[in-house]
Amino acid sequence: MDGINIILIIIVINIVYVSLFTLRMIFVMKGQKMLASLISMVEVFTYLIGLNIVLANIDKPINLIAYCLGWGSGVYLGSKIEEWLALGYITLQIVVDHSEINLPMVLREKGYGVTSWLADGRDGKRVVMHVLAKRSNEKKLLATIDQLAPKAFIISYDPRTFKGGFWVRHLENR
Repeated sequence: MDGINIILIIIVINIVYVSLFTLRMIFVMKGQKMLASLISMVEVFTYLIGLNIVLANIDKPINLIAYCLGWGSGVYLGSKIEEWLALGYITLQIVVDHSEINLPMVLREKGYGVTSWLADGRDGKRVVMHVLAKRSNEKKLLATIDQLAPKAFIISYDPRTFKGGFWVRHLENR
């Protein structure tokens, strides 16, 4: 193989390897052990092939640059794939002014699981909500909140597990 082909192979192999690595880690964090195990087998096979090619051609610094370029591109592609898959759920904690008291009801009508309560903030009464949604609906939910309560304070996080409540009943009825 000539130099340019080796460079391209190194880049492509690292993009594939690191993308698989990223996805495997996400599946492990989401508790999908079997899928993560299957991905890891393809991942390590790809890694070994790429490493063999790089080590056999380590005398050329351009190959190391190609390795780094492929690695960085793989991280980017893996994160874009994860974003596209949007696995799991998202929990938003939303704090709005007391005048937005009807927001929890509006979000429930749109199908979101909402728990809300009144709280005291620096500038007066507030409505605090915990809203659970599929990650694939996160952008739509944020757009709805932005439209209905543009000054809302929002914190989001990924719940690893949950038990009971709205979603369990919702999933059982499917």
